[in-house]
Amino acid sequence: MTDVRHPRLASDQGLLSRWREVLRTSNPPRGKLDPVSRWLVLTRASVLPMTLTAGLVAGLLAVNADGFNAGWFALALAGILLAHASNNLMNDLFDSDTGLDTASYPRTLYAPHPIQSGMITRRGLLGAALTVNLVDLAILVVLLAARGWPVAAFALGGFFLSAAYTAPPLRLKKRGLGEPTVLVVWGPLMVGGVYYAAVGHLPGHVLAASVPYGLLCTTVLFGKHIDKIPWDEPMGIRTMPVILGEAGARRVAQGLMAAFYVSVVALVALGWLPWTTLAVFGALPALAKVWKAFDSPRPAEPPPRFPVWPLWFAAIAFLHTRRAGALLVLGLGVAAIFAI
Repeated sequence: MTDVRHPRLASDQGLLSRWREVLRTSNPPRGKLDPVSRWLVLTRASVLPMTLTAGLVAGLLAVNADGFNAGWFALALAGILLAHASNNLMNDLFDSDTGLDTASYPRTLYAPHPIQSGMITRRGLLGAALTVNLVDLAILVVLLAARGWPVAAFALGGFFLSAAYTAPPLRLKKRGLGEPTVLVVWGPLMVGGVYYAAVGHLPGHVLAASVPYGLLCTTVLFGKHIDKIPWDEPMGIRTMPVILGEAGARRVAQGLMAAFYVSVVALVALGWLPWTTLAVFGALPALAKVWKAFDSPRPAEPPPRFPVWPLWFAAIAFLHTRRAGALLVLGLGVAAIFAI
């Protein structure tokens, strides 16, 4: 395939520039796709940093704990990144099979849909998902032997919720349960599961400390589902923003953003997060811009060079999540270095 939709770069640019562009925009560069760029597009790798951040939060909470093993931590981190990639592949597969992902649905507009764009066949997409899941299964077997059955509980719980998000018969997204699923998966399941794999035990305060980042990730999904209300509501897809209505969903999304800061302060006061995590308040300027955007009408047209239209609120929320998540990792990193 020599060209795909959403071209962004001249084909003569270097590979690293092409890969960075895919990671920044979710869209492929112009010209024949190299294998890495193709894989990054297929797996929607631009959103994998959210999972990387969750893993780093777990690792930094665990690094000074008794029993910490850097090798098991690295393997668990690889496991959750592969699980997220697999989830993206399966979501595209299931949403295509159920007729949701059509040529006019946002998923096919903000970036090439693997099947709809002709980038890969349904059989190829299924094979890719199965391959990633098999590699993840191998990681699970190793960690299971090293750390015991709780590793399997975290991994299988995450797999079940991720698959049920779009797969029949549950289709959690369609029943207003997609947003709580993201909070659980990117909070207690990811952070708690990686922490357990790295250390071999899981204090209750670590599960509590996982909640702030889970809240951040949930704001991104809220934004995405607000963007999709005009498409989802007529199709009977009752995401939480469809149930609440756009105005109510915007307020809830803002409330989740505020709850992130409140929860960090509360956990610091309880001694369950180090005081250095108050660095997250450095993201307040980003929050102010996002808050204003959630208070304002959606623009009628995309801003210049805006890569993921018709998504708007999702992209804005992602910017705040990326900034606040990075500062949370920074605060935890300082605490780990100085044993605070």
